[in-house]
Amino acid sequence: MVGVISEKSQTNSSVLADYACFPAQTKGRLFEEQAAIGRTVFQRDRDRILHSGAFRKLQYKTQVFVYHEGDYYRTRLTHSIEVAQIARSLSRALSFNEDLSEAIALSHDLGHTPFGHAGEEALNEMMAPFGGFDHNEQTLRILIELERRYAQFNGLNLTWESLEGVIKHNGPIDNVPSKTVSELANIMKFDLQEFGSGEAQLAGIADDVAYNAHDIDDGLRAGIFKLEDLGSIKLVAPLISDIQEKCGDLEFSRMIHELSRRIVNKLVADILAETSRRITQLNPETAQDIRKCEKPVVGFSTELSSQLDELRDFLFSKMYRHYKVNRMASKARRVIRELFQLFISEPDILPNEWRATAGPSAEPMQARLISDYIAGMTDRYALLEYERLFDPKAKV
Repeated sequence: MVGVISEKSQTNSSVLADYACFPAQTKGRLFEEQAAIGRTVFQRDRDRILHSGAFRKLQYKTQVFVYHEGDYYRTRLTHSIEVAQIARSLSRALSFNEDLSEAIALSHDLGHTPFGHAGEEALNEMMAPFGGFDHNEQTLRILIELERRYAQFNGLNLTWESLEGVIKHNGPIDNVPSKTVSELANIMKFDLQEFGSGEAQLAGIADDVAYNAHDIDDGLRAGIFKLEDLGSIKLVAPLISDIQEKCGDLEFSRMIHELSRRIVNKLVADILAETSRRITQLNPETAQDIRKCEKPVVGFSTELSSQLDELRDFLFSKMYRHYKVNRMASKARRVIRELFQLFISEPDILPNEWRATAGPSAEPMQARLISDYIAGMTDRYALLEYERLFDPKAKV
């Protein structure tokens, strides 16, 4: 890796607030590149993420339901697109940089394993002797190392602002950072104790909006819970009553969609009002002023935060711990554990590119390569690999 090289790009800055991230003021990339014609540096970042292999794989990675349980349920890909759309809308309304928010939103889930959080739990368990596994760290490793598409460098060579946003879209790094994060922070001079840019904060809160609204949508369509079960949830109950009063007896699919869009609208309206209030109060003049604030500039109001906590508790008990979801999670953990155990005990059955060279550090290196291999699998590829290796009748 070389030092950070500044890359300038033209942009129409008239629509951006002073506290937004300006493409022409980027702190650069790890590897020097000529500016693209007709695109700002953040547009270029977004496009690289969209064209990456890791992004395409999200189409067959679990959000809550495994891909083969139904074509209509959300995957990591559809979720990421929904998060990006919400982040763009929020950024435009608040005069932040839409392209940067979109790039961070599109990349935030790239490091997820197959089978969602159940897969991550199992892989983290298997990797415990070798430094563990975390999907946020894995996202960063994909962006700076594991994607191998370009002639001059590994990774996607994203801008300082995009990488900072990926690292800090959930806020400052309060715990001890991973080796990957700490090394990159030293090279690119990230202050891990500061908040991310406003664009990073918007990408993070857009994630909250998307999964809360759309997990209700998926849960209702899957029959995990019923509409009447939501009658006591303060955030949702008034919306259901309003739909029934204004729209009458809607067919179930229309009712679910109407409820989902109204939840999104309510959450977005609250974010816009609360964030505008905080911006007026804090009066930031630059993007760095946003980072140095003692609290997030982007957020929900106190009242809505309380209602969201109630909704999360409902989804946790009624959906994420439903026996059907638990069965899928149990199967997923078993597949991930057994694949890892087989690969670590018999690395010669791995594809050539996933084998470590011999030496004193071979086992930790091999374990990380196995972790990268498994984490990069889609749900269906993991199931296929499991079948090939454990079913005596399956073709290898």
